[in-house]
Amino acid sequence: MTSPLTSDPVDPAADATATTSNYMGFVGVTTASSSIMKVFPLWADILGLPTRTLIGHDLPMDADPAQYRALVEQIRDDPHHRGALVTTHKMNVYAAASDLFDELDPFAVSCAEISSISKRGALLSGRAKDPITVDLALNDFLPADHFARTGAAVVILGAGGSGTALSWALAERDDAPSRVIVTARSQQKLDHLREVHRQHGTRADLIEYVVTRTPEEADAVVAAAPAGSVIANATGLGKDRPGSPVTDAVVFPEDSYVWEFNYRGSLEFLHQARAQEQARRLHVVDGWRYFIHGWSQVVADVFELDLTSEVVEQLAEAAESVR
Repeated sequence: MTSPLTSDPVDPAADATATTSNYMGFVGVTTASSSIMKVFPLWADILGLPTRTLIGHDLPMDADPAQYRALVEQIRDDPHHRGALVTTHKMNVYAAASDLFDELDPFAVSCAEISSISKRGALLSGRAKDPITVDLALNDFLPADHFARTGAAVVILGAGGSGTALSWALAERDDAPSRVIVTARSQQKLDHLREVHRQHGTRADLIEYVVTRTPEEADAVVAAAPAGSVIANATGLGKDRPGSPVTDAVVFPEDSYVWEFNYRGSLEFLHQARAQEQARRLHVVDGWRYFIHGWSQVVADVFELDLTSEVVEQLAEAAESVR
């Protein structure tokens, strides 16, 4: 594939015959460095997919709407392009190109994001898988009755796509936290999130929206959370851009679950948590299982598969071998 929107595929040999075969896409910023480039061929063999080829579509963080529209049109008009996973750009894809889709699922409309692009015959479909995948990842490490037992809260650092999805999923839990605090550096992002919650009918008394214009202000929000709380970095900092939403002076609540959504990159937030892991009795979790669930759900969507929990564990085991 030779396109300014396309980076090197996972399988160059297969790409040589791409005009006569199928492939899947990956929309991101630095797709070539993602583990999925090694994992996808293994998953293709396990699932019996019609392709082992994954094409990376790299766009800059400050891409303009025309670039997003061109990419969606490229995927739509190429009969061999089966669909794509969208990361980082999922809210921007929705904002710039939602009108190009023939159908959008309720999550995509309510959360104003598209993380899965798939085709159903002549129909181009957009779905937001994050509310599902973030809940699956959360349940992998958090006891089912944790909030009922502890009265703990959740602090979500970042009100973008992943932060929105986590707040959505938490509001749907039978075991809901005592409160959910979502931070952002601008009031505009929090206003958007508040409107998403209003449209969905999320409990108004559950969510707090806090502007943290500096890392020091974020430190204060984290330190004020009760013991046992979940502290999640949903900002994207530490992956495609270096940095952390908090400073090195942050004090994590004792016995808290500190969740770094990223699994690759500079991962400053993860290192900050590791530094306090023993002294504060922290449960530190990186984004690997979130990565597994996120990709397996979109692959299933693109290729119209039903995945059992047993198959997902098989995929996770295969992915572990190349981590």
